[in-house]
Amino acid sequence: MPIYQAEELRVFTREVLERIGLKNECAYNASDALIRANLEGVDSHGISRLSIYAKRIMDGRINADPEIKIEKKGSSVLVVDGDNGLGQAVSAKAMSEGLSLVKESGAVAVSVKNSNHFGTASYFCQMAAERGVVALAFTNSPSGIPPWGGTKAFFGTNPIAFGFPTGTKEPIIVDMSTSVVARGKIILAAKQGQSIPKGWAIDEEGNETEDAKEALKGAVLPVGGAKGYALALAVEVLTGILSGAAFGPHVQNIYDNDADQANVGHFFILLDVEKFMPKVVFYSLMEQFLYEIKETPKAEGVEEILYPGERRARALSKNLEHGIELSEQVEEELRILGSNLNVDLPKRSICRNSL
Repeated sequence: MPIYQAEELRVFTREVLERIGLKNECAYNASDALIRANLEGVDSHGISRLSIYAKRIMDGRINADPEIKIEKKGSSVLVVDGDNGLGQAVSAKAMSEGLSLVKESGAVAVSVKNSNHFGTASYFCQMAAERGVVALAFTNSPSGIPPWGGTKAFFGTNPIAFGFPTGTKEPIIVDMSTSVVARGKIILAAKQGQSIPKGWAIDEEGNETEDAKEALKGAVLPVGGAKGYALALAVEVLTGILSGAAFGPHVQNIYDNDADQANVGHFFILLDVEKFMPKVVFYSLMEQFLYEIKETPKAEGVEEILYPGERRARALSKNLEHGIELSEQVEEELRILGSNLNVDLPKRSICRNSL
């Protein structure tokens, strides 16, 4: 597969977004979030999304230059109207304001409406962890999960993410969809002409399918059966109802050519560690906590117990050194997009391990 250096892809992404109207800060935040996803091995939420984002910005479905409005309610609540901006840019702005406020109040809740797909929820938890702040991040998305017992998609795949700073170690990052798998992975499989594992999804008739394209017509199954359905519902209330955004089937899909503005909702909860206990005490406890987890007796064949976030961190370190792999189809999409905007896709890199 073609391999590219991360920084060169980040520059390419930023230049594409600036060329279609995003201001410097918005373009930087969006490009950084997309390439971070690729670096961490979450390709379904990385640069493969750039072409559809660009298309929707150019056809007016996403606002390239939003007037993001942030209203402070009381001492610890921020209500954000993203003005239909790109989700990564809107959320980065909302998080930045929330992180400033949490140092005063200790706990902050941030609701966001009139936004769009914001990529990986983990990205925003990492923003907080870098500043010694615990974060919970939620978002809704176009219908992907049926109510338990139903055959038609209603809720989004509605990710839930947690970020916990650890001091000297990589932060604990829990980022999970309330579906068996993120819908983005099915979108990527369909784009690459690949099948999907059994148990991921049902077709529009309610039958299990391994055909990615049929799965996109049907629904993704909730993780853990009825429990996943209940989690998806709870996220929908926070992100869709409480934020004032669209909810359930009213959230529009950017892949649908006939849809309107998406009106995706997000919700963030921030907790300043220092307001609960001295940071040095928290980090000492976390170090003991993680050590004891990793020293748990291992099952046969298991060499190491990893905590959530370690795999991402290792993938990032590896891909920073060796480059990011893109499928030839994604590479061609980016080449065409860049050509149309007079932005050159960087040259392929050579990974030392492939020599």
